[in-house]
Amino acid sequence: MAAGEGASDRARQAGERVERLRQQLQQAERAQRAWEAGALGEALVAERLRELEDDGWFFLHDVHWPGRPKANLDHIAIGPGGVVVIDAKNWTGIVQLHHGELRQNGYRRTSTVDSVLEQAGAVAVLLEPQHRQSVSGWLCLVGQPELRGTTKNGVRIQGLNGLSDALRTLPPVLDATTVRAIRGYLEQLLGGSRSPGLWTTAQLAATNKNDAASSTLTTRRTASRAQPVRQHSTRRRTRKHLSVTGAVIRLSLVAIGIVVLLNIYQGL
Repeated sequence: MAAGEGASDRARQAGERVERLRQQLQQAERAQRAWEAGALGEALVAERLRELEDDGWFFLHDVHWPGRPKANLDHIAIGPGGVVVIDAKNWTGIVQLHHGELRQNGYRRTSTVDSVLEQAGAVAVLLEPQHRQSVSGWLCLVGQPELRGTTKNGVRIQGLNGLSDALRTLPPVLDATTVRAIRGYLEQLLGGSRSPGLWTTAQLAATNKNDAASSTLTTRRTASRAQPVRQHSTRRRTRKHLSVTGAVIRLSLVAIGIVVLLNIYQGL
């Protein structure tokens, strides 16, 4: 090995480690900025929603996403206009809604829009059937405060500046008593220490299968218990038939005896 080659290799390896650490640091800094921007966006949305408190609206912030223990719902607004699940986004760049398709810097944001639908659906199934139609999913854009519209799959895109007015002008679908009841129910269910679960189709199928097996077992047990009863009933009917036959025979013998005695008496 030539002079200095060992030190040169170690210097190269150290430089590679430094570069990897620098990239990890940059990635962590980007994640930090994204989380900070998200937190700021949620705070701004919550502040804007407070403008509706005098209009009969109630709000839940940062609550559990039903069925997803590690995820949360940013905001749920409950008021005369229904139950609105709001996902807040503080995006940068160029955000456009064109022909029902949401894009950021030219890239489709389909997964984000679909996520809003999933959030609304998870909340809807917690409510009674007559109230599920009143649940909707909105995407509130903090960095694009004037943007508004609706995606192809029905998600409302609403900029921050028009959020309170958009909720206030929704047609009334819930009375005050129902609003308070839903608010209390969702607050208790989603604001606790544990995320509520949701039934999946696989779980429902397993439950139905178990119910069917239990029903079959119950039927078999009932049949096995009923069998001796039918046998006893048959025996009782047989004994009853024999007793009636015996009585008829005895009466016939008595009648014959009487006739014989009368004939003997007349012969005397």
